Amino acid sequence: MRLRWCALLLVTCAALLQGCAVSRVHIRQANAIVAASPDRQTDCSQADHCALPSPLLQAADKSIADSTPQHPVNTVTLLDDSQAALVARISLIRAARRSIDVQTYIWDEDDIGQLVLNELVQAARRGVHVRILADQLFSFDDLGLLDRLARVSPNLQVKLYNPTFHDAQTPPLEFAAGLMCCFMKFNQRMHNKLLLVDDAIGITGGRNYQDRYFNWDDNFDYVDREVMVGGPTAKEMAASFKLFWHHKRSVALTHLRDLNRRIREDASAPTWPAPHYARPARVARAQAEAEDPDWLELHLIDNSLRTGKVDYFSDLPAKTDDPHKRSAHIFTAHLMRMVADAKHEVILQTPYLVMSKHARKIFERLHKDVPPPRIIVSTNSLASTDAFAVYALSFKHRKRYLTKFGFEIHELKPHADSAAEAYEQANVRDEDFAPTDHGTHRGSAAGKNVKLDAEDDRGHFAGTARRPGLFGSNGRRNRPAPLQSTGRRFALHAKSLVVDDRFAMVGSHNFDPRSDHYNTEAGVIVYDPRFATELRNSILRDTQPENAWVIGARRPTVPVLGGISQLIGDVSEKLPLFDLWPFRYATSYDLKPGCTPMSPFDPAFYSCYKPVGDFPDVALSPKSVITRLITAFGAGVKGIL
Repeated sequence: MRLRWCALLLVTCAALLQGCAVSRVHIRQANAIVAASPDRQTDCSQADHCALPSPLLQAADKSIADSTPQHPVNTVTLLDDSQAALVARISLIRAARRSIDVQTYIWDEDDIGQLVLNELVQAARRGVHVRILADQLFSFDDLGLLDRLARVSPNLQVKLYNPTFHDAQTPPLEFAAGLMCCFMKFNQRMHNKLLLVDDAIGITGGRNYQDRYFNWDDNFDYVDREVMVGGPTAKEMAASFKLFWHHKRSVALTHLRDLNRRIREDASAPTWPAPHYARPARVARAQAEAEDPDWLELHLIDNSLRTGKVDYFSDLPAKTDDPHKRSAHIFTAHLMRMVADAKHEVILQTPYLVMSKHARKIFERLHKDVPPPRIIVSTNSLASTDAFAVYALSFKHRKRYLTKFGFEIHELKPHADSAAEAYEQANVRDEDFAPTDHGTHRGSAAGKNVKLDAEDDRGHFAGTARRPGLFGSNGRRNRPAPLQSTGRRFALHAKSLVVDDRFAMVGSHNFDPRSDHYNTEAGVIVYDPRFATELRNSILRDTQPENAWVIGARRPTVPVLGGISQLIGDVSEKLPLFDLWPFRYATSYDLKPGCTPMSPFDPAFYSCYKPVGDFPDVALSPKSVITRLITAFGAGVKGIL
């Protein structure tokens, strides 16, 4: 009875909140206060707004100059390395002459969030038109920061996408009310990631603005990936951003109730403070590298490809108005067509192996081809993921993935060698970076005396990023499961696809029902075998034995009983509820010393691989139990998870 009254109260509160939009009078008052804020003049009078030279933007300009409508030329760079991805951003922001557009799902206030935001503020102060569009539920959870952003420069505009009840913040009560009263709208998020400079060059992929996406969290980091494209394709990026920026769900700061009230109640403009970094040496190194042409040449330009057609696809913002509207699913539909046309190989990397109904039909049909294309999947293990509820649904359907789809599944180990190496390359200890008296451009604190690689683990950094929570938010509700082993751990966050070594995709789409039907997604498709090969090699590196376990069918130790167990498991798996049978069809395997990696469908597989259990390296914990329970009871919520 008490639960019923609580639910009724939440729905009533939500209904009241839903109608409480900011009045036009209050919006005009807040806008007037913002416009009257002091220190809003630009600090550069040059035509190029004091832009610094960048070989990245120069390469993009050359590609545009060399292009014709019939023969486009694009410069494409795969951003596997998190340090290169960060340095590229700083270089491009400082090189911007006219405009910078940023679209993201998460923006935290840790070192990465502060660094990029401060660089954008400095660009706006020198006269560049900067626009930031961030999903409200997971970004800028600080009214003081939003107040400062609203008043720091007339050239900086910030909007929040799909705010809950017209507010910038979503406290727990409003979160619950949103779920109760308007679940569909509340559940639909903008998952696109884009940084676009001068409509000439853009970066898109999986990374958000939080330490762990750039290997700056000392405890838990993501293996992620992006692509940088300079050339005519940037115009497609600009057109997509414009649609989102002008959509009704993109709300200006002064239109948000709580922030509007704060601005009107305190007309005195807050100052923009200098960033306070937990580890300033890392920041100084990245800023120095962004102004070092030799570093940019070695780590970015030399790894770029000049190619022809490159497509930027993005779901329309209307997807969030009607999840069943076909025209809104542009990116999702194109991905499905790419997979459906596969002839000999599909390589897929995704954090969450939960297939939509459409995807299941495509892979089942491909597996019936003669011969069927090889399907290699790189994804998370329970030991690596911080989304254990989603992993449970993947665990539930392992037999389907192996027998009906022919998936060769590789699950990332939590201490994967390749991830640990990337972390070391992205970090520097304070004593390894010696600032000079000269400094670097626009307030950075160091020169170019840089030690690029930390030699050991003695220079650990405190983790500063907040833990992702429900749907990847910034709360502390969704920690990874505890491990038997110790040390820094990693999870897979990259979303990529290679089909037949002919074309490849890097983007934000997780190949799951949420990406198909609810979140808006975006990504780049490159039609160049050289890029496809580079991406293929990158994904396959994460599937190597030192980095991943292989999922294979379980060998029955007692033939008759084992067969009966599998039969019961088959019946149990088909149940939407009460799927409680603990002995599943498949389990995890590790390569034996001296053996060569091979497919789990190879007849010699069991002589070279040893079973290591359903959840290797996971300590017995409530999450292990919950994983079993979601396997049993969670089949109906996979579209939400």
